[in-house]
Amino acid sequence: MNTRNQFAEKPFPGFDADFQAVPKARAPEPPHYTNHRQRLRARFMRAGANALADYEMLELVLFRAIPRRDVKPIAKRLLAEFGDFNRVISAPASRLAKVQGVGSAAVQELKIVEAAAQMLGQARVLGQNAITSWSSLMQYCKTVMAHRETEQFRVLYLDRKNTLIADEPQAVGTVDHVPVYPREVVKRALELNASSLILVHNHPSGSPDPSNEDIVMTNKIVEAARALGLSVHDHIIIGKEEDASFKALGLI
Repeated sequence: MNTRNQFAEKPFPGFDADFQAVPKARAPEPPHYTNHRQRLRARFMRAGANALADYEMLELVLFRAIPRRDVKPIAKRLLAEFGDFNRVISAPASRLAKVQGVGSAAVQELKIVEAAAQMLGQARVLGQNAITSWSSLMQYCKTVMAHRETEQFRVLYLDRKNTLIADEPQAVGTVDHVPVYPREVVKRALELNASSLILVHNHPSGSPDPSNEDIVMTNKIVEAARALGLSVHDHIIIGKEEDASFKALGLI
C-alpha cells in the first residue's frame, strides 16, 4: 500500500487535485437600462424637462409602472402613435392600452400625469382676475383641451370683479360636435352667483375657425344670459396650435 498517497493532504475546497483554482461563476451583468434610469433621472433634476426629448420624458413616467424592462421602445411607440408628449398623456385610456407594451399600470401613470397638469393649471387661474391674467387662463385652457380627441365645452364663471370662481365642463361630444344647452349654462351661473361667463370649447380637427353651429349656439347662450342680467365676455375655440376669439372676430 502506498502510504504516501494515503496520508497526502486533501486539496482545499475550490481547488482541484493539482491545486489549481476553480474559477468562480461571474455575477450576471445588470440590465443595460439600470444605469440609464439613474442617469436620466439625474439629468432631469439637474436641467429640467426642457433638456429632455419627449420620449425621455415618457420614459420617466413609465419607469414607475414598468420597473424591470427597457421602456424606451414603448415610449417611442407611444410617440409614433400619438405625436408628442402632450398628446400621449391626453389620449383616451382605451387607445393607450392598445399600444404594445402599455399595460394598465402604465395607463394609470400617464393619466395621473395628465390629471396633475390640469390641477396645477387650474389652481393658477382660479381666484384670479380672468381679464388681467388672460394669457395664463388661455394656457390653462390649451393644456386641458387642445389635445383632446373629442369636443368638450367648458364654461368659466366670473364674479362682479371678473374673478374666476368656477371652471366646469358642461358637455363632451364627438370629434366634430358637442351638445350644449343654454338653459343649463345660465342656470348654473345663477347657482354660483356669477355675473359673467367665458365660453370655451375645442376643435379636435385642429382648426379653431368657428362653424355656423358654433355661432348659432353662442348667440343662444348670449341671449339667455342677457335675459337674466349676465354677460358673456367671449367664446374661445381651442385648436391644435392656435385659438380663435369670438370677440376678436366681432361675433360677440
